[in-house]
Amino acid sequence: MLLLIAILLAIFVLPSPWGLVAIGVAALIDLVEVGVGLWWNRRRTTRRVGPETLIGKRAVALGELRPEGQVKVNGEIWRARCAVGSDAGAEVVVSAVHGLVLDVEPA
Repeated sequence: MLLLIAILLAIFVLPSPWGLVAIGVAALIDLVEVGVGLWWNRRRTTRRVGPETLIGKRAVALGELRPEGQVKVNGEIWRARCAVGSDAGAEVVVSAVHGLVLDVEPA
């Protein structure tokens, strides 16, 4: 609605050629602004987030995992479950995520 009012004011209030020039310049600025916005949006990459990104990562068991314990992944401490068991300090690989508990396997 405001755009229509602005166009009508530019046509009827400004002197004869300047109303159309103002509309043309405003349209050009709008197109450039939209083009820059689309370009900026396309160059950003999406990052994966959440605990699902931990699948396949290597972790270190902080204590024995028989069957549950804690592991350190990417500097964070997580509760973990290892079906076959693992010793403290052993390297494990995250195989699944169930809520806030990681399923791990020996590396």
